[in-house]
Amino acid sequence: MSEKEAARFEEAERKRIVIITITAIICFIVGYIVRNYTILVGLICVLNIYLITGNRYQWLYIWKKTFYRDMLGLRVLLVTMFTIWLWERRGVTVVSRWNKISQKNPDKKAFVMGNRSLTFREGDQLSNRMAWYFKRQGFKTGEVVALFMETQPEYVFLWLGLAKLRITTALVNTNLRGDQLIHCLKIAKCKAVIFGDEMIDAIKAIQSQIPDIPLYQFNAVERPTAPIVNDATFLNAELNEMSSDSFTDIEPAKPRDTLLYIYTSGTTGFPKAAIITNIRYLLIPLGVHTSGRLTSSDVVYDPLPLHHTAGGVLGAGQCLILGCTVVLRKKFSASNYWIDAAKHGCTAAQYIGEICRYLLSVPPSPHDRAHSVRVLIGNGLRPQIWQEFIDRFAIKQVLEFYGATEGNSNLINLDSKIGAIGFLSRLVSSIYPLNLVKCDELTGEILRDKNGRCINCGPFEPGLLLGKIDPKKAILTFAGYADKTASEKKMVRNVRVEGDCYFNTGDILVMDHYGYFYFKDRTGDTFRWRGENVSTAEVEAVISNLIGLKDAVVYGVSIPNVEGKAGMVAIADPEKKLDVTSLAQGVNTSLPAYARPLFVRILPETPLTATFKLKKKTLMDEGFNINLYNDPVYFLDQKLGSYIPVTQQVYDDLIKGVIRLNREI
Repeated sequence: MSEKEAARFEEAERKRIVIITITAIICFIVGYIVRNYTILVGLICVLNIYLITGNRYQWLYIWKKTFYRDMLGLRVLLVTMFTIWLWERRGVTVVSRWNKISQKNPDKKAFVMGNRSLTFREGDQLSNRMAWYFKRQGFKTGEVVALFMETQPEYVFLWLGLAKLRITTALVNTNLRGDQLIHCLKIAKCKAVIFGDEMIDAIKAIQSQIPDIPLYQFNAVERPTAPIVNDATFLNAELNEMSSDSFTDIEPAKPRDTLLYIYTSGTTGFPKAAIITNIRYLLIPLGVHTSGRLTSSDVVYDPLPLHHTAGGVLGAGQCLILGCTVVLRKKFSASNYWIDAAKHGCTAAQYIGEICRYLLSVPPSPHDRAHSVRVLIGNGLRPQIWQEFIDRFAIKQVLEFYGATEGNSNLINLDSKIGAIGFLSRLVSSIYPLNLVKCDELTGEILRDKNGRCINCGPFEPGLLLGKIDPKKAILTFAGYADKTASEKKMVRNVRVEGDCYFNTGDILVMDHYGYFYFKDRTGDTFRWRGENVSTAEVEAVISNLIGLKDAVVYGVSIPNVEGKAGMVAIADPEKKLDVTSLAQGVNTSLPAYARPLFVRILPETPLTATFKLKKKTLMDEGFNINLYNDPVYFLDQKLGSYIPVTQQVYDDLIKGVIRLNREI
C-alpha cells in the first residue's frame, strides 16, 4: 500500500471517529427529548448502516479490494478444517490414508527420480517389508529409529514401513557431522540408525561414540556393491528376504501419535527434534493441495531434501496423502529445474527463495517456458525478483506460504500478491487467531502494557507473530519438541487474557491495511542461510572449541543481491596467534556447509558492554566492510576450502557479485 493510501485511511479514521461521537450525542439527545427509544435505536441503526456502507470510509475500500481474496481464504480454511476434523474423528493416520490412496491406482508412479520410479504398489510392498523386518528384529511401538540418507524414491517408504509398526522415525539432516550428528541421535533416543551408503564416512567418524546403537546400511540402486560399514547390517539384502504382504497385525496408531521427528535449529543450542504427529503430516500437504486447487492427476516437482518439512512433508505428502506423482531430485540444479519439470510433465513445482534467484541467474533458454507448471509452491521469494520471475517463466500462480516445522502459525498467499507471505482476513480472525505484537526487534523480547498483556501492532508496525494454541483444534495445536524444556520456551502466556497460551514464531512481520503480511526479520540469534536456520550459539560453541576456547561472536551479515545472511565470526586474538588455515579445516570438518562462517574478523579484544554482554549489534552493522575498521578480515573461498584475506579487490568483487556465493548451477 502506498503512503498516499495510508494517509487517506488515517484521515478517514479520524473523520469516522468524529462523526460517531457527534451522532451518538445527537441520538441520545433526541431519544431523551421524545422519550421514544424506538427512534433512538432507529437512529443508531441508520448511523451504523451509513458508516458501514458509506464509500468514503476505509473499511469499505478494503472490503472491495479484498472480498474475492477473503472468499478464497474462507473456502480453503473451512475445507481444510472440516477435512482434518473428519479425518481425526474417523481415526485417520498417514498409514491408513496411504493404504486407501495406494489401492486406487496401484500401477501409477508414486515417486520418480531421474529414469527410475516406484509405483504405489511397489512403494507399499517395500514399506511392508520394512515393517515385517523390524518387527522380527524386536523393535517395539514408540521406539525411535534415525534415517540418515539422501533423497531417493525409497526414502519415504522406509519410514512409512516403520510407521506401520508405530515406530517414530527421526529424519536426520544429511549435512550434519560429528557432535551435531551424535546430539541428534541422542536427543531423540534413537534405538537404531538407517543410513545411506553415501553417508558411510559420516557414520564411521562417530561409530565409536555410539557403540550401543545398531546400524543398518541401505545401498542405493545405482551403488548396489558399495562397501559396508563394519558391524552394520546390509538392509537391502535383509528386506529382499521379507514378505511384501500387507502388514496389519498391530493396533492402529492414533491421529495425534508421533509419526516423525524433523530437526530444526532454534535461537540457542544444537538442533531440536520437532514432533510431527500424524494429524500434522495430514494437515500440511492438505492445506497446500486445497490452496493450489491441485488434484490427484497433478505431478509435483520436489527438488528439496526429504529430511526437511518442505520436501519431506509438504512435497512428499502430495503423494502419500493425496495420490499425486512426485518427481524428486537428489540435489537441486538450477540449470536442470525446468528441464526436469518438462520431462516429467510437472504441473506444480516447489521452491525456496534461493531457488528462484538461482533460476533467474541461469542464462535465458527455450526451456524457460517449455513446461506445464502452472503453480509454484514455496516460501522466501523475494519481492525484488517476484515479477521478473513469473514473467520470464510464465508462472500463473505463486503460492507463497509462511510456517514453521513445529508451529501453528501458518499463512498463505492465495492471490499471488507480490511480496506477501500470506494474509489474515477479518472473516477468519476468530477461528484462526494470529496476533502481531510489539517487541524489541533486536532481542525479540515482547513488550507488554500496564496490565501485563501483549500490545497489538497497527498497520505497518513491525511485530512478533504469535499463534494461539488450542489443543482441541488440530489446526491450532503445538506438539513441540522431543525436549520438553525447548517446547516450553516457544510458548507465550497471558497474551490477550489471563491463562491463554500462544506459539512464538520468533519472526518479525509487518501487516498492511489489507491484512497482507510481509516478512521483516528473525528475532534472537538465528539467521537464515542456504535455506537453513543457523544458530549462532551452536556455531560459537564449535568455533570456540576449535580455537582453544577463545571468545567468538557469530552473526549474520547481508551481501548485496544474495538471499539470507552469510555467517561471520569475530574472534578476539590479542596475541595474534590465530591460525586461519587450521580454523578453515576445523569448520569444514565440524560444521555443515550452511553453518560455516564465510567471514572471519580478528579483534584485538572482545567487545563487551558494562554488563559483560557481547556487543553483537555493532559488529553486525559493520559487517565485512574493511573500509569501516582496520581489523584483519578473511573470506572462506569455497573453491579452495580455506580462508583468504579480504582485500579491497575481494571486497569489491563480493559487493558486485563477481564472486558467486551459495550457488549450484
